[in-house]
Amino acid sequence: MPDIVNVSYNQTGESTKINTMGMREMQTRAFASRDAQYLLLKAPPASGKSRALMFLALDKLVNQGIKKVIVAVPERSIGSSFSATDLKKDGFFANWEPNDIYNLCTPGDDGSSSKVKAFHNFMDNDEKILICTHATLRFGCEGLDETKFNNTLLAIDEFHHVSADVNNKLGERLKSIMNKSTAHIIAMTGSYFRGDSVPILTPEYERKFTPVTYNYYEQLNGYNYLKSLGIGYHFYTGQYTTAILDVLDTNKKTIIHIPNVNSGESTKQKHDEVNFIIDAIGDVVKQDSQTGVIEIKRHSDDKLLKVANLVEDTSKERDKIVNYLRDIKSIDDMDIIIALGMAKEGFDWPFCEHALTVGYRGSLTEIIQIIGRCTRDSDNKSHAQFTNLIASPDAIRDDVKVATNNMLKAITASLLMEQVLAPNFKFKTKVDNDDAEVKPGEIKIRGFKEPSSKRVKDIIEADLNDLKATILQDDRMIKAMPGNIDPEVINKVLIPKIIRVKYPDLSDEEIEEIRQYVVVDAVIKNGTIKEVGDQRFITMADKFVNIDDINIDLIDRINPFQKAFEILSKSVTTKVLKIIQDTIQATRFTMDFEEAAILWPQITEFKKLYNKEPSLTSNNPLERRMAECIIYLKEEKRKRLANG
Repeated sequence: MPDIVNVSYNQTGESTKINTMGMREMQTRAFASRDAQYLLLKAPPASGKSRALMFLALDKLVNQGIKKVIVAVPERSIGSSFSATDLKKDGFFANWEPNDIYNLCTPGDDGSSSKVKAFHNFMDNDEKILICTHATLRFGCEGLDETKFNNTLLAIDEFHHVSADVNNKLGERLKSIMNKSTAHIIAMTGSYFRGDSVPILTPEYERKFTPVTYNYYEQLNGYNYLKSLGIGYHFYTGQYTTAILDVLDTNKKTIIHIPNVNSGESTKQKHDEVNFIIDAIGDVVKQDSQTGVIEIKRHSDDKLLKVANLVEDTSKERDKIVNYLRDIKSIDDMDIIIALGMAKEGFDWPFCEHALTVGYRGSLTEIIQIIGRCTRDSDNKSHAQFTNLIASPDAIRDDVKVATNNMLKAITASLLMEQVLAPNFKFKTKVDNDDAEVKPGEIKIRGFKEPSSKRVKDIIEADLNDLKATILQDDRMIKAMPGNIDPEVINKVLIPKIIRVKYPDLSDEEIEEIRQYVVVDAVIKNGTIKEVGDQRFITMADKFVNIDDINIDLIDRINPFQKAFEILSKSVTTKVLKIIQDTIQATRFTMDFEEAAILWPQITEFKKLYNKEPSLTSNNPLERRMAECIIYLKEEKRKRLANG
């Protein structure tokens, strides 16, 4: 199947250059907000968040009256990202020098009495820096008065692990510390989606944070070697083990993530799955007893490949290969990594070219973390690839509805990734006799409503990807996007309803401003801009349109998300496509007056053009929807007459 998303980059080198203080582009941007009490840093994998925190923390210790720094990471292995670092050699005013005694990311239970005691000792002595896991932080906070955190910087890495859910004790503790102490907080995440379905913070607390966002496009566009990133899907029937070789190119450095044992794609025998993949690649020659590396002679040409098995249950054996992977220096040190829950966030293998993931992943955060494994800049690759191997719906199976929904949600996830990975634009209102020069990255649109309030500006600047995630994950949108609902209904009815639920405090005018921005941004990012002479054109709904002629009415008539489903329809069998369409049809949502008002002019035009009414039995989903609209309007008229 062709890639649903393919983004090209310009290799500017900007994101990897350092300034006179030793800071890369993202770190410089974060440091500019160093005085903020609450800072939310969103930046992609490999952009340098760990070092950005070191710069910020040291400035707070030296210049802002902060006495202590606590760095909390989701798992022990990530703690090594915050080990001692010489920052002075590149021009910074201090080095990052944590005391090993207060690095609590060590073997043993995160909630052990010894670690909790060490945490409490740290809070009472003169030590400056402590590194621990989220769990140790949570246990360490128990029994401590919030005022203990006065003049303390609390830095939480991979912040998407925290949520506003009442059952998330770390989230609850964080709110309490904000309310009852003078603590500073830096929250960092490589995800652009706040914990997916559960928000990280309630809106009132989130508004207290100063957001710093460094987007994925800035990061990848500023690399030296990477030219493009592809996101594709491959569908299989039966068991995935029979299809994995169709998408596994053993010439490419690859991380394979097999499905969770509780998922429908799993055979429920994870070790058998690993063995099958290894046997399909070649014959095992040996396994190094010191490192755990498996050496395989490839079937096709007898080439020796090095494979790592991170699905290993025995912690002693797993730790061997984890330690080996942590110290990889050469491209020849590893060829293929097979994992289940590991090798995601915080895992660094710059040589990785292909992330091959089996099974639908419901978490957008997890998807972007997996993609981040193959998008490190390295001289061995110009293209990075993410492939999702997904079960194809099969009419004879009981779980056909689940498989269909998973397929639709997977395609939806790719659309969200496209929105994150594409370059950003600024949109302005185009007015008559406007001769002002258009700035780079700026597009003027006739009829476009610019943000009128600070609240709307803040949502657009810091929350746009989260809002798109909410919109595209909505069940009604998933059913509508494949093209069976009129684009204007999607853009003018469904999207504002979702915005209103997410931001109930906004006025109608503010909701319309955000709606327009979301739709315009999605359409422009989904298109391709080309320059011909001194004019710019964009592909919109398979047509080239002069950017000077764009207006909001034209954009509202476009379904920006339909292209991915068109690629899907050309890549599956007619039988599978029929199953998908039937499943959507069986769960379609009810008509309302707002949709009917948009469809009525089209119904009138349809009657003029074809000299007949739209048919419920048509193969065209939009015609069927118009026929349903007529039935709805007749029924509404009957009800009104009956009620006098």
